[in-house]
Amino acid sequence: MSPISTTGKVAVLGAGSWGTAFSVVLADGGNEVTMWGRREEVCATINDEHENVEYLPGVQLPPTVTATHDAEKALAGADVVVLAVPSQSLRVNLTEWAPYLSDDAVMVSLMKGVELGTLKRMSEVIAEVTGAGPERIAVISGPNLAKEIARREPAASVVACEDEDVARMLQARCHSPAFRPYTSVDVLGCELGGAYKNVVGLAVGMAVGLGFGDNTTASVITRGLAETARLAMRLGANPLTLMGLAGLGDLVATCSSPLSRNRTFGEKLGQGMTSEDIYASTRQVAEGAKSCASLRALAEQAGVDAPIAQHVDDVVAGRLTAADLMDALLARDTKAETD
Repeated sequence: MSPISTTGKVAVLGAGSWGTAFSVVLADGGNEVTMWGRREEVCATINDEHENVEYLPGVQLPPTVTATHDAEKALAGADVVVLAVPSQSLRVNLTEWAPYLSDDAVMVSLMKGVELGTLKRMSEVIAEVTGAGPERIAVISGPNLAKEIARREPAASVVACEDEDVARMLQARCHSPAFRPYTSVDVLGCELGGAYKNVVGLAVGMAVGLGFGDNTTASVITRGLAETARLAMRLGANPLTLMGLAGLGDLVATCSSPLSRNRTFGEKLGQGMTSEDIYASTRQVAEGAKSCASLRALAEQAGVDAPIAQHVDDVVAGRLTAADLMDALLARDTKAETD
């Protein structure tokens, strides 16, 4: 793999709120950024008004951020490719984009999900579709609510790649006055922490929607972290990753903030709406609602007890109500906290 500069052109594939916010981070770090957007009108507004009025209204984008509906144009000359599409559509999109990727481009996943059916993490899907080795695949995860990042409120995150030199290169590329990245080689731990916190966020949202207070939400968050750690460690993750920004940090942000799509989705379930009603009311994707089934299956495959993922999946699928979920969690057999 040839050396990669600490500045250059980055393609961000996905013009939603997180892809747009991270484009701001990259531009502030000195990169030229070309975003790919699914809808031409969104791209046109970004170019004409330097604003993504659809997903981040009121946020002025740097002049070094442009957008195009043409994936080949977006990828031309990019040595870093950031993937910011919904996790369940990654395989289809990346299959289409793969012919335009540079042979040595580093691909960075911003996605937090596990693929339905295959139970693969996003880095595994990237490797399978593109044939790239682990030194060309990285993930970025942490407590990064898009609106706050785009407003340049101070935040930190984790850049994980099995090749530590590549992680450091990406760290330099996305380090800005308001965004502090740390490196890790634990890709698996970062991805599972990022995916699982969405499911816990749904459960916390349900508790809020049902009218419960801080004791309930704190209990769900804590047991959710324990559940995440059980699965991640069984699959080989470093337990310290789950105590860091990509684990506890992301979990706290997702479960505590009204800006969190997953918590908001959960609140609506707690208030009695169905998943279909919620999907129909917004264009924003709550990744946990899609990934809870795959995380439940992954835990079952690994022989790990995962009651939160199990019951959240049942509520999202309409097999239980949010009130049923709380009753079922409390009715479980008692045990030692560290079991």
